[in-house]
Amino acid sequence: MRNGPAREIEDPGQLLVGYLVSYRGALWDKLAGLDEEAFHTSRVPSAWTPAQLVWHLAMMERRWFVWGFRGEPVDDPWGDHDAEGRWTLPDGIDVAELRRRYWEQAERVAEAVAGAALAERAAVGGRFDGTVETPPTLGWILCHVLQEYARHLGQLDVVRELTDGTVGD
Repeated sequence: MRNGPAREIEDPGQLLVGYLVSYRGALWDKLAGLDEEAFHTSRVPSAWTPAQLVWHLAMMERRWFVWGFRGEPVDDPWGDHDAEGRWTLPDGIDVAELRRRYWEQAERVAEAVAGAALAERAAVGGRFDGTVETPPTLGWILCHVLQEYARHLGQLDVVRELTDGTVGD
């Protein structure tokens, strides 16, 4: 992974957002040098591809921050899963388009959390209806998203090593 946020950061919110930014960069660093075919080829028994993993991460962020935290309506919030729950990808999407959509989503997430405090609870009306459980705080959501990135970046390290021998850090 990249070096992460500056060690001098004292604000917990800035620290968590800094790690999210760092994980996003690490994702694309790990994918650097893969050609279109490798991006769309699975190397694991569960059959997911690096492209599907990227789409999953973009959609996961949208579910948690835009639909979840801000409670904004989104089209097809589970659009990264097929009917069996496996990761999927929009038809015909190439690496350049996937990269564009990924970073566009990252900008939308930044707008969704701008100025919010870690203790602020997710809005009722999007992902959370308020009837089953108390919506999580932004701090909880950030920690959840960071652990999701950490897990998937580790999986990507293995896939990259199987693809061309590149070893992750």
